[in-house]
Amino acid sequence: MSKTAFVFSGQGAQFAGMGKELCLCSKAAEDVFKTADTLRPGTSEQCFTADKGTLSETLNTQPCLFAADLAAAGALREAGVTPDCLAGFSLGEIPALAFGGYLTVEDAFTFVCARAKYMDECARKFPGAMFAVLKLSDDAVAEIASEVKDAYPVNYNCDGQMVVACGANSADILAEKVRGRGGKAVRLAVSGAFHSPFMDGAAQKLRRDFKDLSFKTPEIPVYANVTADIYTGADLLFRQVNSPVLWKKTIHAMRKAGVGTFIEVGAGKTLCGLISKTVPDAVVLNVEDKKSLDTTLEVLGNANR
Repeated sequence: MSKTAFVFSGQGAQFAGMGKELCLCSKAAEDVFKTADTLRPGTSEQCFTADKGTLSETLNTQPCLFAADLAAAGALREAGVTPDCLAGFSLGEIPALAFGGYLTVEDAFTFVCARAKYMDECARKFPGAMFAVLKLSDDAVAEIASEVKDAYPVNYNCDGQMVVACGANSADILAEKVRGRGGKAVRLAVSGAFHSPFMDGAAQKLRRDFKDLSFKTPEIPVYANVTADIYTGADLLFRQVNSPVLWKKTIHAMRKAGVGTFIEVGAGKTLCGLISKTVPDAVVLNVEDKKSLDTTLEVLGNANR
């Protein structure tokens, strides 16, 4: 029998009202938001009522998405769905670690709030941009990045899609070079050049502040963005901030380990699209509200009959 994985949404997937419906139909989801509000008052209110602009500010995006991701996973588990393994895209890796038992929810949420603060500081100090580059091979994109000052391949999403981070002054040059090669450069709605050397300061501060952070014996294995393999220690959590996200490699590794069903938990269906392109034979589902929760439970129930 094939295995099931939960994959946790990353920054950029946020939307106004995320998590609200799940709180109305799931006590587990409601409890996640109560914990978030205890540690960071107003988190649930931001998720449920703030506009897209407010939710797109890194200081708000990361804690809010953490809560929405973990609430969706909790609602699934409450309904009887237990995954065999987990992964999270960028920010999504932290709620995955909480759900997998590596960290307490409180420690993980405290970490993500600090992560958001320090990444935001770096983005303000070193203005940058991120582009999803489409229609070109990974090698072609890497070559283009090498020709542009302060440009770095950072997210290996799927075949034909890679994200490049760059300094603000290099954004137009990068986009022009991509077009010149026959590709398409789509600027992402993020506030900085994440997962690149522009975030070195954030990684250093997190190491300093959380040097005593220790992982517990996990209940469910989590695949790391940095290695595309199962987590081996807290060092990977710090390295993740300024290292590329090896998402395509991660999905291939999970598929090789027997995962046949991937369920994106949190906001949106961005990861569903990437996974479908990477492993077309997999079952790909998502949970972000009551309708998607009901649909996912129905599909899983039918599969188990």
